[in-house]
Parts: sequence; C-alpha cells; structure tokens
Amino acid sequence: MSTLSPGLRPSPVRPPVPAAPGPRAARFRLSPADRDVLWLYLLTRVSLWITAHFARWLFPAQSGVRETAPVLAPFQHWDANHYLHIARDGYFPAGAGPWTSSWDNREAFFPGYPFLLRAVHTVVPDWTAAGLLISSVAGAVAVLALARIARTYLPEEGAGHRTVVLFLLSPCAVFLAAGYTEALFLAFALPAWLAAMKHRWALAAVLTTLGTAVRVSGLFLAAAIGLLFLLAVRAGGGSRTWRSAGWTLLPALPPAAYSWYLHAHTGDWMAWKHAQERGWYRTFHPPWEAWANTWTGAFGSTQSTGYAFMFQAELAAMLVGLALVAWLVRRRRWPEAVYVALSLWALGTSYWYTSVPRATLLWWPLWIGLAALSLRRPWFRTVYLCLAAPVTTLVALTFLTGRWAG
Repeated sequence: MSTLSPGLRPSPVRPPVPAAPGPRAARFRLSPADRDVLWLYLLTRVSLWITAHFARWLFPAQSGVRETAPVLAPFQHWDANHYLHIARDGYFPAGAGPWTSSWDNREAFFPGYPFLLRAVHTVVPDWTAAGLLISSVAGAVAVLALARIARTYLPEEGAGHRTVVLFLLSPCAVFLAAGYTEALFLAFALPAWLAAMKHRWALAAVLTTLGTAVRVSGLFLAAAIGLLFLLAVRAGGGSRTWRSAGWTLLPALPPAAYSWYLHAHTGDWMAWKHAQERGWYRTFHPPWEAWANTWTGAFGSTQSTGYAFMFQAELAAMLVGLALVAWLVRRRRWPEAVYVALSLWALGTSYWYTSVPRATLLWWPLWIGLAALSLRRPWFRTVYLCLAAPVTTLVALTFLTGRWAG
C-alpha cells in the first residue's frame, strides 16, 4: 500500500522517452518551466535590492546624517560579518581563541561557506559583494531544484512555480540574498534530495557531504536520506541497492574533519558546539523550559519591543514546525518528518529559541505542502500573500537596517 498522501504524491510514471543524440550535457538544459522559475527569482532579487537601496536613505544608522551608507552596507550585518572574518583572518588569527577576552566565538560556524567566500574573493575584491554573488548563484540553483521536487510530488500544472512563489515571498526570504549560509546549503541539499528520490545514492551522498561542510543541518539531511535509502531497500531494492550503503556514511566526514581541526587548536572536540553555547545561549534545556523562556521573552515585558517581537516570531515558527512534522507523520512521509523533527529538536532545546524563523527556509516540505493547499483551494494563496507580504517586508527592513538578527 502506498505511503504517499493524495496531497503530496509524485506524478504518474511516464514511459521513458528515447534520448536525442548529442552530448550528455544536453540533459541539463533548462525547460520553459525552469526558465519561468529563474525569471521569478530574478524579479524578487531586483525587488530586494530596491528595498535595500531605499532603506539606506530612509533608515540611516544615525539621525540627521546627510550622506547615505555605502551601497552594500545593508547586507553587512550579523552573521555575514562572522563569515567575513573567518574567510579573511581564519578561525584563530594571531593565536586568539576561546581563551582570549572578547572572543567572537567564530568557531561556531562551519567552514564550508567561509572557504568558498575566500575563493570567490580572489575574483571579486569586495568581501560583501563576493558573499552576495555566492548567495545569488546558490539561490538560483536552490529554486530550480525546489521547483523540480515540487513537480515530482504534485501533479497539478504550475506546481513548481507556485512552490517557488510561496518560498521566495516567505517571511525570512531576505536571508537567501544576504551573505548567509541558507542559500548555499539549499543549493546542495535540494539537489541531493532530488538525486535520492531517483535512487542516485552516490550523487546524493556527495551533495549532502557538501551540505554538512556548510551547516550542521546537513547531518539532519543525511539522516533523512539514510532513511529514504532503507525504505528503498525494503521496497525491493535488493543487493544492488545495498551496494550503495557505504555512500550514506560519507556526509559525516566534514563535521568529523572540522572537529579534528578544532581539537588540534583548542583541545576540544566539540569546540563548535561550546562556542554556540557561549555566544548564543545554546546550552541544553528540556523543550518545555526552552518554550517557557522564549514565552517570557516574547510576552513577559523583559525585552524591548523589537526583541519581544523577535521572540514572538520564534514561537510562531516553532508551532509551524511542529504542525509540519505532525502533518508529515500523518502522511507517512517518514524521511521528511525525520529531517524537520531533528531540526526542531536542535533549535528547541536551547535556553530559548534562536533562528527558528530562518530555519523555515530549509524545510522544503513546508513550501511544497503550502503549494499543494493553494492549488486545491485558490483562496489560500490570496490569504497567504496578504499575510506574508507585510511580514516579509518588515523582516527585510529590520535586517537591512541592522535592527534585527533574524
């Protein structure tokens, strides 16, 4: 009996079409649907740049200034600066480290993005511009893969386009354009998932390995693909599928290598985790304590109104994540449920919630599920866009003006 739900079902299998003669690269040509998605992606990038431009004029860092900030200044905030410092100076410049005062806990960030940033910087002299270029290219790859995954699950016409619309207009979409890791991670994670769905286990493992070099979330993806592999074996993959089992262990290599590097410099195998605890209150707390502490920050009048709103957004995103996991379990989408559940566990067991809204960008089943709902109930798209548009604009402005970490 199929475990797929009517609302999230791959398209019917069609007879294979004989390949036209020509180079193997022809398989990577963009279809009209792909070009439509890329055009939408470009338009949203232009819209975001217009917002950033006006933010420099309307919301300067200090009142009364007569000159605007540099063009790229709106994107030079928060984690983008951490990645820049790592790429430029390394993890432990001039012998500095956790043992020095005013340490910025930069070892909390995995090396994949800073390494690529340093490489791109050799061609693009400006560090911020190099980071924006990485995110722009990676975001284009991510939305193409997301649209293709959606077309695999949803039989309706325009499913891929609809999914990308909801994704690019989501509340935290600004972080796909900034010098953050979300776009780069998705550029590896979504093609990896697409490869795993086609039982191309070696390719899926290599892409997931690149993802684990960028974010610890790659390990959650590896667990989901590992479960997908086991389900494929159970469904009749046989010994031929089992021969690919070794590939499922490959994604553990980057985190292991990074832990070894940190141990060599600090004597601490889990230095990245301890840096997160020092800098971002990610010490372990039971989920109910994390919820209570976040609730106090949101509604207990202990924070300024801006940060109280941030904590309210964290609570809302956590509820969305829990509802998504429940929906995936109900639909017996076990691998996707494992991926989102592990993410929620990691985010929901700190002193209080941090970066849960941004994490929604990585939950591709959420955007496909919302697209499925909007295709079956057209009114939902209108409601979603009317609610998301002001929130998306608000989050973009608060980040671009340096008033909120996201």
